[in-house]
Amino acid sequence: MKRLIGLLCMFLWALVSQSQQTRFMLDPEGEFKQAKEFYQRGEYALAYPIFLQMRARLRESDKSNQPILYQEVIYYQLVCALKLGDKGAAEEAQELIDLSDHQSRIEQMYFHLAQYHFQQQSYLQALNLFEKCNPAQLSYEEALQMNFQQAYAYFSLKRYAEAKPLLDKVRNNSNAKNQADAQYYYAFILFSEGKYAEALDGFKRIESDPAYADVVPFYIATILYNTGEQEKALTYMDEKLRASNVQHSAALHQLAGHAWFSKKNYEKALGHLESYAASGASLTRQDLYEISYCQYNVKAYPKAIEGFKQLTEGDDSLSQHAMYLLGDAYLKTGQKANARNAFLFCATNSANPTQKEISQFQYAKLSHELKFPDIAQSTLEQFLKDYPQSTYQKEARELLVAVLAGTSNYKDALVLLESIQQPSATVQQLMPRVYFGRACELMNDGLLISADALFDKALAAPQQAAIAAPASFWKGEIAYRLNKTDDAQRWWLQYLDLYTGQPGLGDAQWMHAHYNLGYAYFRKENFPLALKQFEQVVRQPKANSSSIEQDAWLRLADCHYMSRNFSKALEMYEQVIRYAWPAADYATFQKAMVAGVNSSADKIKLLQSVERQFPNSGLQQEVNMEIANTYLSDEQFSKSIPYLQKAVNQGTNESVKPKALLKLGIAYYNIDQNEKALDQYKQVLTQYPNAQESEDALDNAKSIFIEEGKSSEYVRFARGIGKDISQATEDSLAYTEAELRFSNGDFPGAVAKFTDYLNRFPAGNRVVDAYYYRSEIYLNRKEWAPAAQGYQEVANRVPNRFGERSMLLAARLNYFDLKQYQTAATYYDKLQTFAATQENRLEGLRGLLRCQYQLQQWDSAAATAAVLMKEKTISNDDKALSNMALAKSAQVKNQSETAMAYYRAVVPLQKGAYAAEARYEIAAVLADGRRWKEAEKAAFETIQKSGSYEFWVVKSYLLLGDIYYEQKDYFNAKATFRSVLDNTQLIDLKSEAGAKLQRVLEAEKASNPVLKENEN
Repeated sequence: MKRLIGLLCMFLWALVSQSQQTRFMLDPEGEFKQAKEFYQRGEYALAYPIFLQMRARLRESDKSNQPILYQEVIYYQLVCALKLGDKGAAEEAQELIDLSDHQSRIEQMYFHLAQYHFQQQSYLQALNLFEKCNPAQLSYEEALQMNFQQAYAYFSLKRYAEAKPLLDKVRNNSNAKNQADAQYYYAFILFSEGKYAEALDGFKRIESDPAYADVVPFYIATILYNTGEQEKALTYMDEKLRASNVQHSAALHQLAGHAWFSKKNYEKALGHLESYAASGASLTRQDLYEISYCQYNVKAYPKAIEGFKQLTEGDDSLSQHAMYLLGDAYLKTGQKANARNAFLFCATNSANPTQKEISQFQYAKLSHELKFPDIAQSTLEQFLKDYPQSTYQKEARELLVAVLAGTSNYKDALVLLESIQQPSATVQQLMPRVYFGRACELMNDGLLISADALFDKALAAPQQAAIAAPASFWKGEIAYRLNKTDDAQRWWLQYLDLYTGQPGLGDAQWMHAHYNLGYAYFRKENFPLALKQFEQVVRQPKANSSSIEQDAWLRLADCHYMSRNFSKALEMYEQVIRYAWPAADYATFQKAMVAGVNSSADKIKLLQSVERQFPNSGLQQEVNMEIANTYLSDEQFSKSIPYLQKAVNQGTNESVKPKALLKLGIAYYNIDQNEKALDQYKQVLTQYPNAQESEDALDNAKSIFIEEGKSSEYVRFARGIGKDISQATEDSLAYTEAELRFSNGDFPGAVAKFTDYLNRFPAGNRVVDAYYYRSEIYLNRKEWAPAAQGYQEVANRVPNRFGERSMLLAARLNYFDLKQYQTAATYYDKLQTFAATQENRLEGLRGLLRCQYQLQQWDSAAATAAVLMKEKTISNDDKALSNMALAKSAQVKNQSETAMAYYRAVVPLQKGAYAAEARYEIAAVLADGRRWKEAEKAAFETIQKSGSYEFWVVKSYLLLGDIYYEQKDYFNAKATFRSVLDNTQLIDLKSEAGAKLQRVLEAEKASNPVLKENEN
């Protein structure tokens, strides 16, 4: 009521403010008549101000003096305000309804207030008010209008059942001004109910109506299409689309496209569907599939590919068929890699079993053609298992054979070959290659015994001619490494008999065979035969001769020296010195040895020059020992002493030191300095109690004490260094009992007796022998842990006569069999320090580097690698491992380019695990530098050339997926990660692939409108 009073005050103020009023305006009856005339003509904007002014002049007394006029003015003023959308009028109208007692006006006001809410699209409020109206209080036109508005409100609220009878009433009344509207909505309801015949009749009634002429064609066409009258629907749509003013032309294009698609007229369908897409309408998966399918059929393959690529997600037949056609489209455009991925998506979908089968075969076939041998093999094997009756069986088997022929996955190939009971001729052709390839890998990985057995199989296989020569070479190499020199000679000679002049494989070269044979004969002291072999390597040396030629020349000179052809040897040593080769220090040493044949003085003079000319030479200790030995031979004992002291104090080879100390004792004894002699013997006995020289030292000390008549002091001397003379006999008997069982072949009994001896005499005279022989038994029984423990005990007591072999075996067992890399490193380190032979010193360096590599001690590994790389006769495996260590050291320091250079040096040197890792790391470094194309190529190379090393192959697939992801190539990224999930059994990498696949799916969903729409 406050709102009403406020309005009245405002209107009164407006009236007072007017300075003049017309006569017409002062006539209340005239004003009312004029305003009502405007109202009845529907000119509410003209009627409203008049009613408003009249209402402003009303007085409280008018309620009783002119009650009818009073009520009528307020009524018409509010109705006009409602018609004009005045929100305040709606509130007043509701107040009027609540306060008035004029029933007919209340019911009429319900109608007008309902219309107001209808105009405001407040359909629920409008319906509530319409239901309170009494049609009897409305005019005929108003009643019809109310029916339509009620119906429309119900329609808008999707209450079709309530709207339908009201619309039916209006559409059948020719006097209703909303007849066409009612007809449209009525037909639409029938259409939604699937009552196409009735709906069609309804739409046709208003087809020519201007308001609906551009709307109903879509429904008419849809009805014709859905009721099987496709030809009529297509004709109708073409006619309407030519008119070009149809409101739903995009929808008509969509419908026409679907219709022509169902009739397999893909060219016409494509025109309509592309028009629909060009309209900016949101495409469904079905729309996108049909457009792409049409493009595929009209050979517009690039366009079809772009569409099909958006349909990868889904496990229905639409996605599967899209991927099947996508694969074929890629093949037709020469994109085999992408085709392979498309067939992978299709093969993982089970909606259409036939397409799944074909796609799995195509995926395997393309994997083979694109050199994914591991996946080709696993997929073909699974295909043969899943589809034993497939029409592709024969071709699949032939492909599997082809995969084996071209694979470098010798590990899996070997397993498969050995499972075949009756190999075909084609498979028999593959056997030598697979056996040989896997044997090379095992040898590169240090598994010599297993490798040797496979080389035997390769040589025994039919059609082995192509690998007979290199297999013989490597069997010789293995035999030599295992100290089976006679066997090594035999295999290398066989290699030379089989050699046809063809390039070798790695180190399996004609020159290397002669070089190795020379060393084998040299080791056997067959110098004439060794000389002949080394002569095959080098006859005319040059200043820039290769390292192998330089070493062969030196061995030639050594052969002449050992054959006492001193003049020839001297000539050759001098040539080495003139060329200033790295081994010039050794040549000078040997030149001194030649000089010593005739003159000790000349020999010593030349030996003394080594220290001056080659201050960093590793031969200093040997030089000092040789000078001392020369003086000792000439009985110049005093002169020998300084050089023997240098050998002890300045040398790094521990095996030399007990010899030097023993000879120092002899030198002092011969110049009557017995106390100093005893001091040297004591050092041998305390520092090197297990060395062979310790027994001589003890005997020499005993002789001094007896000579001086101090035998009782000898007992104290012996006990002071841990030698219990009284127990010597018991110790000897216990050991002899164990040794006898060992000699008789009673190995279980020998183990028990050796163990008993060690328990009773833990510091006994023969503990080294007991530990060693017991470990030999354990080794023969393949009891690696106790064997290693015994060899370690012997190795810890070096120098001794079993020390070098024990260090070697302790290191090997801990590395290869027990995987105790830290322990292995300890003994490899000792070996390269104590070894008397160059072969074992090199193995110590090699083994130490392997251990440091396994332990990821990159700085230490880089330092060891640098030392190993300086050796003259290292193999390609040594170079490969050294470069790997240097690469890792650079990589952890973020020196990417340096690391990549080292990794690249590894690849041509080796075919084993290090080459596989190096290839992967090259790809990873390139990817880190965002050099995508180069990284992709490098990753593929790892996959294709390192098939036996699944870890690095799978890592390369993951890297490929990352490369595609970074380039937003989600299609290939998904395919790559799914391939890993489907094929690898490496749990950690499978989990990593799953996480990366989810990341790709989320990124693709964020960028793909079709996926987003379908999600919504």
